[in-house]
Amino acid sequence: MSGVEIAVELVALVVAVLLVTAAARKLDWSAPLCLIAVGVVASYVPGVPAYELDPEVVLLGLLPPLLYATAIRTSLIDFRRNRGPILLLSVGLVIFTTVAVGVVAWLVIPGLPLAAGLAIGAVVAPPDAVAATAVARRVGMPRKLTRLLEGESLFNDAAALVALRTAIAAIAGSVSLLQVGGDFLLAAGGGLVIGFAVGVLGALIRTRLEDPVTDTALSLVVPFVAYLAAEAIHGSGVIAVVVAGLILGHKSPSMLSGRSRLASRLNWQTIQFLLENIVFLLIGLQVRRIMTEVGDSGLTALELVLICAATLAATIVTRIIWMAGIGLARRLFRRHAWPWRYSAVIAWAGMRGVVTLAAAFVLPADTPQRAVLVLVAFVVVAGTLLLHGTTLPVLVRRLKLPPPDPAEDALQEAAVLHDMTRAALEELEKIRTPEDPDDIVERLRSRLQHRSDSAWEELGRQSTLTETPSDAYRRLRLRLLEVERAKFLEARDSGMADDDVLRRILERLDIEESMLDREEEAVPDSDRELRTPAATAGSCKHLTKEWPAVEPGSPDVCAVCAVCVEHGMTWVHLRECVNCGNVACCDSSPGKHATEHFHETLHPVMRSHEPGETWRWCFVDKQLG
Repeated sequence: MSGVEIAVELVALVVAVLLVTAAARKLDWSAPLCLIAVGVVASYVPGVPAYELDPEVVLLGLLPPLLYATAIRTSLIDFRRNRGPILLLSVGLVIFTTVAVGVVAWLVIPGLPLAAGLAIGAVVAPPDAVAATAVARRVGMPRKLTRLLEGESLFNDAAALVALRTAIAAIAGSVSLLQVGGDFLLAAGGGLVIGFAVGVLGALIRTRLEDPVTDTALSLVVPFVAYLAAEAIHGSGVIAVVVAGLILGHKSPSMLSGRSRLASRLNWQTIQFLLENIVFLLIGLQVRRIMTEVGDSGLTALELVLICAATLAATIVTRIIWMAGIGLARRLFRRHAWPWRYSAVIAWAGMRGVVTLAAAFVLPADTPQRAVLVLVAFVVVAGTLLLHGTTLPVLVRRLKLPPPDPAEDALQEAAVLHDMTRAALEELEKIRTPEDPDDIVERLRSRLQHRSDSAWEELGRQSTLTETPSDAYRRLRLRLLEVERAKFLEARDSGMADDDVLRRILERLDIEESMLDREEEAVPDSDRELRTPAATAGSCKHLTKEWPAVEPGSPDVCAVCAVCVEHGMTWVHLRECVNCGNVACCDSSPGKHATEHFHETLHPVMRSHEPGETWRWCFVDKQLG
């Protein structure tokens, strides 16, 4: 095949991915399932090239960057907090599925050795969280479930590939239980050591890099270095990539510049999008080749259907049994258990993907009934994507799982930004010198305070203003940026300035515009009360004190800031003093009368007076509770 033909095929794959994913997003369909369906149809179209999914290309060329892209976005703090459930899913469930599905395959496929059955069990064992988390974000699944599914996907591939390696060795000869345990310990230990070393070394190097281009180029090499180094010592390359990614993702806020983080984030999102979706398209394009090979197996169509159905059912049922067993065991031993609704969703989120099909092609050519095993792997991938992918959103909605609350997110964001702003303002007072111009210092104060105030303004929308001050600033500044960009284009077209100068100016405009843009967030359920999340609740003595119930006065007075009304002013949001019931405006309002009330009375705690909000704030200790 010539270079031109290869280039044309690659371009065709990318264009097909872009068109199909765009259509799936518009129709609210599962993009992975649509890509597989398009691939299946295309594989039978005359003239379409016979794409061959080389397992080495997948395991070495695609798997490391996909795992790394997920790992750097995974919170190491959340991973540590959920390490028990994640290990139960990524190791325990993989081993259980390998054995259970392996025995079923051994029973239903004529002439199949038990070792080969265990091999196909290992092949179909690891779920691919890409499709599950895509559904999770689309339907608003609780974030804890999403974290568990992502954590499971990071390590289950390693356990499955180690199990597959052992099963392949058993097909060729006998292996002892001691050898199995030794292989697993070597793979896990070697992967952990290499991943930690690559992560720490990569962090040391990237800390010293200032150029975003060089830093991004280095980040592209890290997953392959970790994978190859671990495999060279017979460790798990998957574990090495994941550990290195977790370390570098955790350290990125302290070791990278803002420009480097922006560049790295966008580049890895693009890489992940293309690789994930191209792989699903390639899976569909394998169907014609798989069916051709199955034709020589000597089995009837009915036998093949029964084999595939039995294996698919075993794959689904084993996950359900495992989750039910975990829930029962935790209750028997009186350990903290997931809500049964969480267990039901996790049990039904077992969609398989690229690793399953790639692992199937890894099976040696002399494996008994190899073509049938590859067909089984494809049916499990397509079947779980079809069955789970189409019904998981319905299940989540029927179980009425609470989605992430945008208002609660905004409350946490406002609290963190408030602490950051207070620390910055305190530092500003320490570092300023008599030579520093007062207008510059005041400009810094104003910019910091505006950022904090705008975060608080996002909490509620029940105010006398049609738009908050931050909204007005954003609207006006975006319009001014349009005028500035038009003037920039005039300067470029007339040749007024050098191209390098113009590029620097455009970059500055783009950065400012990106800071102004905010994604439209879903409106929170008005029936849900906005309380302070337990993880961020303050613990100062004022917030923990039981304040007596206070009657603020007549409803008409309660709904307004009396001082603002008296002086003909407007307010953004209202706050209520828990000590005396005084209602006054927030710090985003021109009067800032709630803070003024605190300075006059020293009443320490106020709460939100907006509908559906019960969070409180301590003026003394600057804590949310």
